[in-house]
Parts: sequence; C-alpha cells; structure tokens
Amino acid sequence: MLIFRQLFDPTSSTYTYLLGCSATREALLIDPVFEQVRRDAALIAELGLTLTWTLETHVHADHITGAWLLKQKLGSSIALATASGATGADRLLADGDRVEFGRRALEVRATPGHTSGCLTYVLDDESMAFTGDCLLIRGSGRTDFQQGDPRQLYRAVRSRIFSLPEGCLLYPAHDYRGLTVTSVAEEKRFNPRLGGEVGEGDYVGYMKNLDLPHPKKLDEAVPANLRCGQPGNDTEVPPDPHWAPLRFTFGGVWEVEPHWLEENLAIVNVLDVREPAEFSGPLGRIRGATLIPLGELAQRAAELPKGKPIVTVCRAGSRSAHATAILTKAGFAEVANLPGGMLRWRAEGRSVDGGSH
Repeated sequence: MLIFRQLFDPTSSTYTYLLGCSATREALLIDPVFEQVRRDAALIAELGLTLTWTLETHVHADHITGAWLLKQKLGSSIALATASGATGADRLLADGDRVEFGRRALEVRATPGHTSGCLTYVLDDESMAFTGDCLLIRGSGRTDFQQGDPRQLYRAVRSRIFSLPEGCLLYPAHDYRGLTVTSVAEEKRFNPRLGGEVGEGDYVGYMKNLDLPHPKKLDEAVPANLRCGQPGNDTEVPPDPHWAPLRFTFGGVWEVEPHWLEENLAIVNVLDVREPAEFSGPLGRIRGATLIPLGELAQRAAELPKGKPIVTVCRAGSRSAHATAILTKAGFAEVANLPGGMLRWRAEGRSVDGGSH
C-alpha cells in the first residue's frame, strides 16, 4: 500500500508530495519548500516514516527547496536532474533511472522545456505521475527563461506524459486556482495549450506571446536551488527553539513532554486555560499555574510576564494548543503546549495541587 500526502505552500503555490512504502516505512518528498521543513518533518515523524530521498522536478525560480535543510535534520539524500547544473546532490538523475523507496519506486522521465533539467516522476504501477512545471492542470510551465524551450516542452508532454495510461493521475508542482490533480485523459482532451489538435507551431506561438513578469524570488531562489537549497554565507537558517526539548506537530504546535515540565517548573510559567470550576475541580492543577480561561486570553495576555517561557495546559490539550497560537500572536516567542493536558498529567501520576486523590 502506498502512503501519499499532497502538501501546499501558500506563499509560492507549491505542492510538495510525500510518498511512503507502508511495508518498510521508507519515504521520499518531491519538491520540498524551505519554509515548510518543520511541517514536513513533523508529518514524517507522526506517520512513523523514514525520509530516504528528496527529489526535485527542476531548479525552481519561485521558492527555495528544503532539500538541504531536510538532509541536515533527517539525513535524507538529495536527487535531481543531471541536466540541472546543480551542485550538492547525492545523486544526479537521467531519463530511465529509478528511485526506490522501500518496495516502491519512481521512474524518472526527462521532460525538458520549462527548464533544461525538468523531470517527471512516474510511480511504478503508472497510476500517478508528478509533472513539476512541465504540465500543469489545464496549462503548462513557462518557457521564457532558465533554458526554456517551447518546442522541447511540447514534445516532452506529448511523448513522455501523454503516452502514460489515460487513467494515470497527474500531480503538478504548482496550481494558482486551488486545483489539485488531473489525469492524462483530461489533459489530452481539455488542456488548451497542449491537448486536442494543438500542434507544435500553435504551442510555440502561444508561449512566445505570454509576456509574463519574472518570478519575484528569481534572483534569490535560482542560485540557492543550484546549491540544493544550502544557504549562502549571508543567509541565516532559522533556529529551532532551544529552551526545552520541544516537538513540532504537523498541526503547527510546539509541544513539551510532561516529565520535562515537572522537572523544570521553576524555569517556566505554566498557564492553565481551563474554566475556574475546572481549575479548582477534581483533576487539580499544576503547582504554581496561572489561570486565565481561554476565552479571556486574547484580552488578558499582557498580564503574563515575558521573562520565562510559557507552557499552556488544559483538560486534554486541545484548548491549550489554541492558546499557544493566541500567545504567539500577542508577541510571546517561547511558548509550548502540554499534550494530553491534565488528564495525561494525572494518569502519569505527576504531582498536583488540589483535586481528588
């Protein structure tokens, strides 16, 4: 069975794809985004996967890849096209290569035209293909910079993508209208640039008259991506919080474990966001906790001192997770949630003030 997730970066409208082998738990990411590395790493951990590869469909001009940063964090290897001209990859791919992840594999198909190093990755059973910026949903990538060539792109789509089974699902690297997936049959019939009876000359004429502005991050993204996302000397990698052994969840929340909190109550402020009756109720409360109910937190956040990190707690960990977002918006930089809340705290036999014993 294939594990599959389609992820999205709203800033660059980039799709990142996670594919995993359910038997071995080995996985790969296609087109990771630098700013989304924490999110992607959290999902991989929550699904119990080991990231073995990050793959690029091409050298992107609108975002910086997360490949290098993921390699530092998770030990994954980097692969992209030989024709990309990039340095720092662990493997350079050519047409016909296979990238294995557990008992599954992707076939590499060269589909140049958007750039000279564009690749399409086809799942081993030809049920899915990841087309990068070569073929978009009812469109195609531009061909006016980075060694773009409309004739190459037309031929690549017609011979390397439209030759797949008509039921093969196609997943692009971008979409700007919220569309997520298409198929070979749909694009062959409905793609206004490349489908139907559109000829090579028609496509070339269309693409030469698009007159598009260059991507906003072109000058920053392309040099970085030619290094597989490794920051330059003048670039700082955002550090993870280090005040506690924190875990970042796929839901976007920093969490700290109960055993660490119990041992370090003196160096943090515990914020309980339950209602007053719960605070004094049978579950009890953590020693020294401050009570501000969640419904009042946005208005009363200024009451909290900023000298120590804040750990939020509630009955089961849900309201307190929301509290971390409120506090972050209010300007608190060091905030974490206690997962499982007081229910878990009590179940693990940790000390409480009040409550039923």
